[in-house]
Amino acid sequence: MRIFGLAVVILIALAGPGFAGGRLAEAAETAPQATQWTGCYAGGHAGGTWGQSDKWIPQTQGGAYRGVSLGGHGIEGFIGGVQAGCDVQLGNGVVAGIGGGYGWTGASGTHASTHETGVFYHSETDGLGSLTGRLGYAFGELLLYAEGGAAWERVSYSAATTQIGTAYRATDTRAGWTIGGGGEYAFSHHLSVFVEYAYYDFGTERIALDPQYSFLPAAFVDIEDTANVVRAGMNLRFGQGR
Repeated sequence: MRIFGLAVVILIALAGPGFAGGRLAEAAETAPQATQWTGCYAGGHAGGTWGQSDKWIPQTQGGAYRGVSLGGHGIEGFIGGVQAGCDVQLGNGVVAGIGGGYGWTGASGTHASTHETGVFYHSETDGLGSLTGRLGYAFGELLLYAEGGAAWERVSYSAATTQIGTAYRATDTRAGWTIGGGGEYAFSHHLSVFVEYAYYDFGTERIALDPQYSFLPAAFVDIEDTANVVRAGMNLRFGQGR
C-alpha cells in the first residue's frame, strides 16, 4: 500500500496546476469542455506484484495428509507488460471503456510443508492477463476510474525434498476475476500516463502434479491463488479531440 500511495502522489504531481487553488472543483464543472477521452489507446506498464499461494491441500487417493493443508506462501516480484483499449466520454463527464492487458512477471515464493519433514513447495507466476470494463469521471485532463472483469494467470508449481530434489512439477493457466482502480492524466490528446492498483482472485483449483521420477505416483493438490498489482504506465491515444 505504500507503493500505491507513492504512485498516487506521483500522479498528483504530474497533474500539477490542475489541483492548485481549488482547480479540481472547477475542472469538475467544466469537464465536458476539457480533454476529450473518447478514443482508443495502447501502451506499456511496469510495477510490482505480490500475493498468496495458499492452502496446498493434497487430494491424491490413498496419499498421506489427504485433505489437510500443508501451508502456503507469499509471492512477490516485478511485473511489466502491455495494455490496449477504448473509451467513450459522455456529455456529463462520465467515461466508460473496455480494455485488456498482459504483464510478464517472475513473482515467486516457497514454503516448507507444515506436516512433512524436508519437503518444500514453490510457485512462480509467469504472467497475469485481464479483460476489464472501466467507469470513471473526467476532471479535465485527469481521469479517475474503477475497473473490473475477467483475469488469467500462467503459473508454475513444484514440490521438492531434501533427499531427491524436485519431485513434482506442474504448469497451469488459471481463470479468475480482478477489480481495481486508478487515475490517468493526459499531457496531450495523444499521450497520457496512469497509476493503478488491481486485486486478482483465482480461487481454489485442483492441480495435477507430474512426477519427475518413474517411481513416484501422480499427485493432486488444491491451491488457492490471489495477487495484487500496483503499476504505472504510459498510453499513446488515438481519436481524442476537444
